[in-house]
Amino acid sequence: MSEPTDKPETNETGKAAQTSSRGFFMRLVLWHLIGLPVLVVLMAGGFFLYGKWQYEAPGPADEPVVVMLPKGIGVRDIAGRLEGAGAISDEMIFRLGVRLQGADAALKAGEYEIPANASMAVIVGILRAGKSIQHRITLPEGLTSEQIMKIVAADPVLKGKLPETPPEGSLLPETYSFTRGTTRAEMVTRMRKAHDALLDRLWAERAKDLPVKTKEDAVILASIVEKETGLAEERPLVASVFTNRLRRPMRLQSDPTIIYGLVGGKGPLGRPLRRSEIAKATPYNTYVIDGLPPTPICNPGEASLRAVLDPPDTRHLYFVADGTGGHVFSDTLAQHRRNVAKWRQVERERRRKQGN
Repeated sequence: MSEPTDKPETNETGKAAQTSSRGFFMRLVLWHLIGLPVLVVLMAGGFFLYGKWQYEAPGPADEPVVVMLPKGIGVRDIAGRLEGAGAISDEMIFRLGVRLQGADAALKAGEYEIPANASMAVIVGILRAGKSIQHRITLPEGLTSEQIMKIVAADPVLKGKLPETPPEGSLLPETYSFTRGTTRAEMVTRMRKAHDALLDRLWAERAKDLPVKTKEDAVILASIVEKETGLAEERPLVASVFTNRLRRPMRLQSDPTIIYGLVGGKGPLGRPLRRSEIAKATPYNTYVIDGLPPTPICNPGEASLRAVLDPPDTRHLYFVADGTGGHVFSDTLAQHRRNVAKWRQVERERRRKQGN
């Protein structure tokens, strides 16, 4: 009787193992060919959706944040400054968002106020538009060039050295907007250009047969009008008085011109004029000289320039304070003397009340 053998079973088991190995290998291959890329795609998609959500989600700042981005700064440094200031939560996502938008070279330097909870997408829009913080400097009408330069020098945002004081009357009083980084020299140049542009335009539109024959003379007369009244509605009437006097010709007899001759561009005299000063012959004493003084006595604004270059048609030759902050105008010396008497009565009454 023969002994049983295991060979057939061994062969069957080997075949099964080989089949199983081949199946595992095939599944592994299929996983690498199909599953792994799908997983990678899913992971990439998930990361993209997460990044997009982060990019468009409200930012971490609970209140506005000011960020300064100097010229020449790159996207990496911009992102770092924004994250350091607390405006964004992830500089890498910010950089990727900028890259995907193709905005790498479109972000502008400047000083920005980032709104509270602004998303990265909103911030990129702000930087692309260049919506920098606008600072302002206001120069009132009637200041001398020296006084204006003191204001420019004292501004805490403007930078750089103060340039040489421009000629009297060459700056336009106005409120100017500017961005951080603007120099004092640039601001003064801008004021001069604004004055020149306005004067050129008004000169081209001037009335006919004016007694002022040059733009320089127009500025001189406008500066006198500016110093004679602080009321906008009176400037045309004051301009008509001086225009009528120049046509006569009559001396202008303007106190502010005497004061300028005494103190130059330093500012107000700080006291009433003395009789001796009114009588003293100086280039700026329009009680003594004929016509206009040699230079403007301040920097006139647009209203005074416009009044001088297109004055109303009146017969006024005189004006005096009326006690209410304005002036009363008259055509004749007799009328003027009566108005002066009324003004002196107002002054006496005022002094009497002060004495009580």
